[in-house]
Amino acid sequence: MRTHRRRMAVLGAWAFLGLLCTPVFAAEKAELRGAGQFEIPAWFKLSFRDLREDVSEASQGGKRLLLYFGQEGCPYCAKLFNDNFSQAPIVDYTRKHFDAIEFNIWGDREVVDFSGNKMPEKELAAKLKVWFTPTLLFINEKGETVLRINGYYPPHQFLAALHYVAEKQEHRMTFREYLAKMAPTAAKGVLQQQPFFAKPPHDLSQIARKKPIAVFFEQKDCAGCDQMHREMTGNPETQTQLKRFHVIQLDRWSHTPVVTPSGKKTTARQWADELNVVYLPNVVIFDAGKEVIRIEALMKGFHVQSVLEYVASGTYKDQPNLQRYIRERADRLRERGVVVDIWE
Repeated sequence: MRTHRRRMAVLGAWAFLGLLCTPVFAAEKAELRGAGQFEIPAWFKLSFRDLREDVSEASQGGKRLLLYFGQEGCPYCAKLFNDNFSQAPIVDYTRKHFDAIEFNIWGDREVVDFSGNKMPEKELAAKLKVWFTPTLLFINEKGETVLRINGYYPPHQFLAALHYVAEKQEHRMTFREYLAKMAPTAAKGVLQQQPFFAKPPHDLSQIARKKPIAVFFEQKDCAGCDQMHREMTGNPETQTQLKRFHVIQLDRWSHTPVVTPSGKKTTARQWADELNVVYLPNVVIFDAGKEVIRIEALMKGFHVQSVLEYVASGTYKDQPNLQRYIRERADRLRERGVVVDIWE
């Protein structure tokens, strides 16, 4: 029985990484840990995946459309379903105001998009540039994306997102402004410091020519920021990857002067507004002066390291699929005998 459970766990973890392999190959590699276990709720819509029909039906029922993109074994997807969608207020509110539909970023089920084009769901995910799982798209009556969440939001912020879309607040304010209103930022305390944060003044226009840049937007009394610092402090591999970057920390709400990679003189607050920084902490990563990707939701060590290496190595230029790169990176590490924990 133990052997059977172990074999099923390994296969489930490989499913998360989108690989098909035999138990013999899996046994030759180091262990893969941390895959999440979850089930899609029965109240998700049984859709024929014609998005034009789905948005019409949602609109007729006084609802909006919620598109979930995930993958098997994804620990962040497991957090969404096991933590957020296990709470009655969140479930009740979602069911009342949204038609939720599930998509697998590696799946082959046929989808008809809002323009009438047919394609496998994995092509739709690529077309929509789904880099993280879960990714949630909130769609209005015209088939337009009102809000996009790249990654996992904890319950209180996720519920705020649901209210923002259901109440059609996009006509009044941005989601960033809505979150700031719901959770005032006039907090006391200080930002946590790290030895790899470069000291001001911050002229990124000069640095951009020499190495990639990682900008940590944070705020005082931020639980998510505290968690991020705890994980970085205790993770040597993350710090090794960060050495490949010029790293700065900015108080998202401050008037700290900064020169952006493009050479514009501004302040931390103004720049964060221009970048539409919503979730905190938010790590915006630049290479050659241009934004490549950002970490704007809960992300554990292995995935943070993967994103950093994806940019620092320049792989993003040839491999547009981040999840495929993460899968291949995990495979390389396991072949070298390194145990990979995707939830560490």
